[in-house]
This record gives sequence, C-alpha cells and structure tokens, in this order.
Amino acid sequence: MVISVKNLDVRYKDKHAVKNVSFEVSKGEIFGMIGSNGAGKTSAIECIEGLRSNWSGTISVLGLDPRHDRKSLNKKIGVQLQETSYQDKVKVCELGKLFESFYDNPADFDALLKNFGLEEKKNSYVDKLSGGQRQKLSIILALMGKPQIVFLDELTTGLDPKARRDIWEKIKSLKETGVTVCMTTHFMDEAEYLCDRIAIMRQGEIVALDTLDNLVKNCGLAGKITFRSSAVLDVSEISSWDTVEKCDLANGKYCIVCDADVIFGKLSNYAAKQGILLADLNIEHPGLEDVFFKYTGETLSDESDESDESDGSGESDGKSGKSGKFGGKFAGRNRK
Repeated sequence: MVISVKNLDVRYKDKHAVKNVSFEVSKGEIFGMIGSNGAGKTSAIECIEGLRSNWSGTISVLGLDPRHDRKSLNKKIGVQLQETSYQDKVKVCELGKLFESFYDNPADFDALLKNFGLEEKKNSYVDKLSGGQRQKLSIILALMGKPQIVFLDELTTGLDPKARRDIWEKIKSLKETGVTVCMTTHFMDEAEYLCDRIAIMRQGEIVALDTLDNLVKNCGLAGKITFRSSAVLDVSEISSWDTVEKCDLANGKYCIVCDADVIFGKLSNYAAKQGILLADLNIEHPGLEDVFFKYTGETLSDESDESDESDGSGESDGKSGKSGKFGGKFAGRNRK
C-alpha cells in the first residue's frame, strides 16, 4: 500500500469535517473520493498531502508521515490543488523553469507540454490560456518532480465536456506509467470512467468504498426494463417472477423494476413462447449516481468545494492551497 489512513479526524472550531476515516490505496491505482460540498473529501486529501497539520489519527504515504516528513514527501508526490492562482503576467515557460528549480532531477518540461498538447503555448501568458489548458498545465507542474503519487482535487470543475474528456485521457495515461492517482470529484461520470475504487463520503465519513462494479452489485438497487408489446401481457404474472419488484403499464409501455440481467432472459423466452414481439426495449442498470443517492440521500451538482470544508480563514494552518497567489501557496511547499 502506498497510502494508509487510519482513524483520520479533522475539526475546525465547531465543525467536525472528517470523522474517524480509514482507507488504503494500492500502488498504480486511481482512487477516487466523491461527496457533496462539505463532505470532507478535500480536508482528508489535504491531510494526506501534508498541507494540513490540525488532524489526529495515523497517515502513511510511501512510508512517510506527511506531518513530520513533509520535506521528504514533497519530493515523491505531485499535487494539483482545487484552485491555483499564478502571478500576474507569468508565462508558461517561466513556470516550467521555476518548477525545474525545485527538484534535483526534474521531468522534461518540454516533453510534458508536448504530451499534453500545450507545446504551442510554451511562450504564452498563463492568463491567456483556456480553462482546460490551465488545468493541463496544473497537472504538468504536478508531474515535474517525477512523482510516485499524484493528488488531483476537483480537477475538471468548471470545464466544458470536451476539455473534461481530454483531461480524463491524460489521467488514464498516468496510470499506464505506474503513477498512483488519488483524486476527489463530484462528477459521477468522471469517477465511473477513471477510478479503480471509489470512496463515497457523507458528512465527514466514508459510507461506502469499493470498485464501481461492487458498489453497484452490493447496493441492493434494482434495474429497470422498459418495452412495448405486440400483445397485452399479464402484469400480475410478471410481477410474481423472482427479483421483480413491480411491473407496470403506462402510456402503452411496460416497465419492470427488477434484476435486469436475470429478467431480460426470462422475458425474452416468455415473449418467444407466446409469439409476442417486444419493441423499444431498453435496459437500465443502477449506476454510481443511484448508489450515491442510496448511501447519502443527496445528489451532486457542479459546484466547487471550498469554504464549507475550511475553518473560514482561507488557509487552515498557513499551508492549505486554496487561496492566495502562486508564489506563496504553491511554489513554496515544493522547494527542495
């Protein structure tokens, strides 16, 4: 395990942000944490990164304690903050040179620009980049130290669908190189597409943690089959089948709430024996959004996860990277 968190607890004055959270992350996996605003995911990840010191419990990252071995840990991890501010009128190439100076053996900045499709922006001012380009740049800077683990906090919030998809593919490519990714998000499709395992957080606690397939399989939620029929079906008979919760007919369309994988075969055989034709057939399986709602009673919206997880000061202990200019909040903590 490259990350081990045991009984992590975080408090801000009257707010209990993270409550006795425990989990582990394996080498080379993409581990995701999802939750609504204030669920505690950003607070938890910032403790793991070494950006917060006001916590109790045990955290080990690559065998290091992020609170006491922060300097050594910074050489082995890369961090993309939820919000990153840069100095006015700084160029992409200037940031590259700055970050190269932080490490004894930095990555090839030009190669990273090319890999992320930003080579033509090398001499551009950062404030002239699009939102997607700025996010790509933040990932590049997080990779400059050739990290073993990369932390990504709300990576694609505010981006258009194409920019989000482009960044997803880049994150996938990191996994292929053996880099471990620990990320937070409140986009269900993002977690479904990227994450090997997903932790669902609610009010500071992890209420479910597993692979997507297992989360869906073990949540006890039914699927749905909808269709039209060339003949009238016996709704009561279908409702008596194993795993069928209910069968309804409305506006000429049947809807069976059930274990869709089990019932689809039975329905097909039933229709064939009766000489019935089924049309407009659609099968729906429960997804991560359904699982999330079951465990939390909430739905997620496109909002940034900001002050509702902080103590109201902007920076909990002078280290958190949520506000301020680039030179003060980002560069300083990456120096050798």
